[in-house]
Amino acid sequence: MSISTAVRPRVVLVDGVPMSGLLAEAADPRAVIVAIHGGASTAAYFDCPGHPSLSLLRIGAANGFTMLALDRPGYGSSAPYQDAMARPEQRVALAHGAIDKILGPNSRACLFLVGHSAGCELVVRMATDDHVERSDLIGLELAGTGVQYDAAMADIMKSATATQRPTGLREMLWQPADLYPPDVLSGMTNSSTGALYELGMTKSWPRQDFPALAPRVQVPVQFSVAEHERVWRSDPETLAQIGAMFTASPRFVINEQSGTGHNLSLSVNAAAYHEKVLSFVEECVVAHSDTAEATEAG
Repeated sequence: MSISTAVRPRVVLVDGVPMSGLLAEAADPRAVIVAIHGGASTAAYFDCPGHPSLSLLRIGAANGFTMLALDRPGYGSSAPYQDAMARPEQRVALAHGAIDKILGPNSRACLFLVGHSAGCELVVRMATDDHVERSDLIGLELAGTGVQYDAAMADIMKSATATQRPTGLREMLWQPADLYPPDVLSGMTNSSTGALYELGMTKSWPRQDFPALAPRVQVPVQFSVAEHERVWRSDPETLAQIGAMFTASPRFVINEQSGTGHNLSLSVNAAAYHEKVLSFVEECVVAHSDTAEATEAG
């Protein structure tokens, strides 16, 4: 599959903090998709370097969606401004501010949010923040997260500090190695510790913040699970527990993605995963349009 859609870097100032990301625009977009990456990565997670056919940004724009991948607060241009993002509400404001400044005042119509791994924390907070009008947000895609770490991952997390990544983490995130292009394994894996706030965030997210925020999500949710997920428990009982948390969501769908590891969007099978994401977005666009028409008719 040949995809030539242009992806442009963008940097904007939000409350004095430079926020960066990658943008791929459609001429007459049916929706805007904003994607938030996980830990020790960047917005390039959604535009796999050297592999345009694996890029969520490019395939999304080619299918009529304007695509924006943000560098999560603490990454990219905002990395030197750690004090400006210590609290969750600061990070949410930075992300929403970046969307508004990059995409303009009409960016809120048909907004769909994609989160991967640690990026899911920000996406769920954004979805439940007062800044988002219910009529504008149409759905969420969450991948690489959960409510309970796998037993081996839980042991690894015990050695994590704010300034040092725990030993063994890379193996959990990037195995089986044959599921990733060799140049991605050598180029995208990052040994940095990431943002300072992440240590506390990753410890409180599974059992405290995620269960507290999920019931407030009022849009359809697709929850994707990699076949070879090693970070999170993804047995049927755990997935049922996660689905039961989204009590206000009109639809909750579990997508079990074969042939992928934790980093689904960098996998050799990323294109298949991205097709599933875009198919769900399309369903959300149709449902949103039907609801809007019914409201007008009423």
